[in-house]
Formats: sequence, C-alpha cells, structure tokens
Amino acid sequence: MIFQRALRRDLLGTAGAVFTTLFTITITITLIRILGQAAGGKIASGDVVALLGFSALNYLPIILNLTGFVSVLLVVTRSYQDSEMVVWFASGLSLSRWIRPVLMFALPLVVMTTTLSFFLTPWSNQQSAIYKERYANREDIARVSPGKFQESSSADRVFFVEGVSGDTTKVKNVFVSSIRNGKTSVVVAKEGTIDIDANGDKFLVMINGRRYDGVPTQSDFQLMEFDRYGVLVGRKSQVSVGDTSARALSTIDLIQNRSNFNDGELLWRMSLPLMGVLMMLLAIPLGFVNPRGGRSANLLIALFLFVFYSNMLSYAQATVVQQKSTLPLAWWPVHLAAGIVITIFFMWRLKVNSRYHPLAMWAMFKRSLFGRRQAA
Repeated sequence: MIFQRALRRDLLGTAGAVFTTLFTITITITLIRILGQAAGGKIASGDVVALLGFSALNYLPIILNLTGFVSVLLVVTRSYQDSEMVVWFASGLSLSRWIRPVLMFALPLVVMTTTLSFFLTPWSNQQSAIYKERYANREDIARVSPGKFQESSSADRVFFVEGVSGDTTKVKNVFVSSIRNGKTSVVVAKEGTIDIDANGDKFLVMINGRRYDGVPTQSDFQLMEFDRYGVLVGRKSQVSVGDTSARALSTIDLIQNRSNFNDGELLWRMSLPLMGVLMMLLAIPLGFVNPRGGRSANLLIALFLFVFYSNMLSYAQATVVQQKSTLPLAWWPVHLAAGIVITIFFMWRLKVNSRYHPLAMWAMFKRSLFGRRQAA
C-alpha cells in the first residue's frame, strides 16, 4: 500500500508537469496559426478565443495519451536510475506488480480520453466549422481587412478599403474590381455602406465615385460617375449549416449512417482510449535504463514507438476510408500487435530482472555482507 500511494503520487506529479508542457506547446502553436488566419481575413478576429478553445478540445485526446505514456516512462526510468528497482527485484518482487497501480493511474485518463474522443471532439469540430462558415457567409465588405486586397467568397470580385468604421458597416475609399461575362469593371468611391433591401439581400452602396468598364485602350471602354451605386454582397438564403464531414458528426450519427468515411472516423475514436492504456503498459518494461548511463536514447525509442503506433492507426483508418478493409476487420490488428509486443517486453524484462540477475544478486550479497559485519 505504501508503494502504491508513493507511486500514485509520483505519477500524478509527473503527469501534471508533462501535461502542462505539452498543452502549452500545443496551444502556442495553435494560437499562432489562428492569429495568422485572422490576420489574413480567413476568420473573424473576435472568434480567435473560441476557435482556440475548440482546437484545444480537438488535440486533448492525443495530449492525454502522450501525457500518460511519458509520465509512466519517466517514473519507471527514474526508479532504475536511483537504483530503486535493484532493491525492488532483490526483495523478490516482480515487475508485473507495477501493472495494477499504473492501471489505476490510467483509469481517469482513459475516461477523459473516451469522453473527448466520442463526444467533445466532434462537437468542437462542428462548432469550429460553424464559426468559420458563418464568417465566410458574411457580407464581403465585412470581411475586408483595411489596407489589404481581399477576394470575395464567389472569387469574382476583389475589394480594397482604406478604413472601416467602428460598426463595420461603413468603409472609406473603396476600390472594387469585378469580372462579369468576361468584362472587367472597376469601381472607386469615397465612402460605402451596407444596405438591406426588402428581400433581405445585402448591398454595398457606394457614394460619390466612378465606374470604369472595359480596357482603356479598347473602343468599348466606358467611364461613369455616380452619386450612389449598389453592389450585391450577400443573399438572405446564405445560412450557416456547419460541417457535415465525418469528423464533425456525433458518434450516434456515425453508427446510424454507416459509410466508409464514417467507419474510418469511428475506428479512430475507438482506438484512442485503447492506445492510451496499451502505451502506458508498454512504458513499464520500456522504462529500463542502466543507472550509470543516460536515458535520452530510451526516451527517443519510446517516442518513436508512440508515433509509429499512431501512424499505424491512421493507416488502418485509411484502409477503411478507401474501402480496402472494413471496420470489423481493421480496428483490432494494430492493438493486438501492440498487446503482443507488450507481452514480449514483459517476458523479457521479467526474465532479465529475476532474482538471479547479476545486479539483484550483487545487492543481495552486499546486504548479507553488511548484515554479517554489523552482527560481528
């Protein structure tokens, strides 16, 4: 009991440090990417925090799996480096005694990974798609960044404005270039505003400007001056429906609407909790290091196995999506192979770390020798 409490406390402390590090790195990289999209006019600046939260929920299952794996690996490695494992084996205890406390430590992580994978991650993908689509379906002029050329959602019009007022419905010094029926038209105006007609369609109404139709060197070139000129920038029928891809569907929808894409996504969601448990069990025999050596190579091998495991799951998912396999045939081989590898590692470490191992025998010899001297 004392060993289990001490090990649980050590695992929790290490897991907190590992999770904080991984989560901080992931959030920082994601924030830089989202800020770049906001600066490029692909998303609204006011949606940055919400999209950052949705992205964090999307990455959390992998972060939790990696946290559990690295935490168990570091604790076992430290026990070897501090020669605690020598005393452990010299006392006649087996490496398999670590399985129970590690599984108890893994239980809450697996529960959180399952909840995230089956419920919260699809919801976050759906919400993120709704935010992006809602911004994409906004009127073109509301998505324009001052001082930057911006293409419209229909890809047939380019906007440029010098400044936007506080309510984002009025702009100053507007430039609009459009192509209709193979003919180029350029409109410039000192001011523009958004107007909604009786049908709910949105128009950019430009005031005090000029319109240039055609190429100046051709005979059909026209120049017109106007007091008010309206350009259609949004229709009432444009409604945000969100993402309908497999990643954004709920688990119940994946089960009810079976397809190769939905089965591939279902395989990935099922595999994440199993991957977390198996990788934490693999970390127990994989944590062996020579107390006199370093542990860098051991960590690199462990991270390579984690990446290889994840890539094999992605490959299994791809075979289902490409209809080269089915969900009942593709979901278990990778986990079975991982279970076999874990069994082989445990058998090897149990054999090497038996009480007849030279390190254990040397510890027992020193203990008996010092005991005799003290008795003498």
